[in-house]
Amino acid sequence: MSTEINRAKIAQFGNLELLAKQVVEGFITGLHKSPFHGFSVEFAEHRLYNTGESTRHVDWKLYARTEKLFTKKYEEETNLRCQMVLDCSSSMLYKKDEAYFSKLEFSVYAIASLIELLKRQRDAVGISLFSEELELHSEAKSSTRHHRYLYAELEKQLTNYSSENTKKTGAIEALHAIAELTHKRSLIVVFSDMLDDPSKQDELFQALQHLKHNKHEVIVFHVVDKAHELEFELENRPYTVVDMETGEKLKLQPNEVKEEYQNRIASYFKTIEDKCGAYRIDYQLVDTREPLHQVLLSYLLKRQKMR
Repeated sequence: MSTEINRAKIAQFGNLELLAKQVVEGFITGLHKSPFHGFSVEFAEHRLYNTGESTRHVDWKLYARTEKLFTKKYEEETNLRCQMVLDCSSSMLYKKDEAYFSKLEFSVYAIASLIELLKRQRDAVGISLFSEELELHSEAKSSTRHHRYLYAELEKQLTNYSSENTKKTGAIEALHAIAELTHKRSLIVVFSDMLDDPSKQDELFQALQHLKHNKHEVIVFHVVDKAHELEFELENRPYTVVDMETGEKLKLQPNEVKEEYQNRIASYFKTIEDKCGAYRIDYQLVDTREPLHQVLLSYLLKRQKMR
């Protein structure tokens, strides 16, 4: 299947909603079997047909056996409630050059595509945006008007951010707030580069555990640029590295620190993955250079588990 999107292709679409529809159509077309079969409604019982009502749900096979008209009564399944949580801190703006997505851009496109999937299933969805604090928390709804509001808020993240206006990560306080504001059992889907203060990692997982205590299911999509943030693939020349959240600068020669950096970042990320496993939080490492289908597939697998 081909669900990869790149910056050149985006120009073909007028807005985020159209792009999300294109991605989802390509994703579904590539599947051998629709993942949505039987998700929307389920048969409940037969009842006698009332004269004058639509014959759409008449059970003609039963009529052939009984010579009586019965209609099939359906019940909508309990729809999923999903809260999309997006890290909008300055570290999410990182990208090598204009040919690639930033972590924020990739996450916005992924969330928009997931909203389109939820929309097709009549599931309720809301979004929460955070940086140093919780900037926006919308209630989960399934109306068309609400979806357009969500797309508009996500589009603002693509157009209004600036590398000059630095925003630190405050995931701990934001996740606690989301846990308190999300009253009904939901699937909480977090998109973040997880670059909070390493010394506060226990507090971060206490915040995620707060969501679990409130009976929510949680998926963490750990969004990274693998080539640079994990593998440290830089030319062997002097660099000035700038912390995008604090502005702090550090001069270095990549080959002198590469091995130590790789070991430390791998250990840090492995700890995050292991702790997610211990807390029964679904964890997915996502590379911004990869197509979106892995994000969609991971979501669908979790979606099916909740049914």
